[in-house]
This record gives sequence, C-alpha cells and structure tokens, in this order.
Amino acid sequence: MKIFVKAKTGAKENKVTPPPLRLVPGEEEWYTVSVKERPVEGRANEAITKLLAEYFKTPRSNVRLLSGAASKRKVFEIIT
Repeated sequence: MKIFVKAKTGAKENKVTPPPLRLVPGEEEWYTVSVKERPVEGRANEAITKLLAEYFKTPRSNVRLLSGAASKRKVFEIIT
C-alpha cells in the first residue's frame, strides 16, 4: 500500500500520527511522522523508514521511499 507522509524533523520524540478519519472517500490521507533526526545525509529518511516499519509491524526491508527524499512530503510503499 502507498502512504503519504508529512515529515517533521528535529522533534522532541519519535512518533507516527495517523490521518484523521475522513468522511469524503478518495482524498489523500497524510500521516504525520516526527523524528528526532535532522535531514542530514538521509538520516531523517532512515529514521522515518524505521519508525514506519515499527508502526506497521513489518520488517524495514518492506518499507520503501518512493518519492520526496529531499521534501517534507513523502510517499512510502509498505509491503505487509
């Protein structure tokens, strides 16, 4: 499945906030992922990948960044 992520780096704690429930189907739902790492040399992307793997209870190898490596808005693929 594809998920859309709004990344927040330099946070006080690592956490995943799921999107709010929507009554309108078909709209993109954005997860907010906060990580302590700064976006230096891909460290924040690695931290987000690890956190998403823990959240979805899947190995890290099943979480792949599809787009947005240098952006706050990212698209990940999760294989469950």
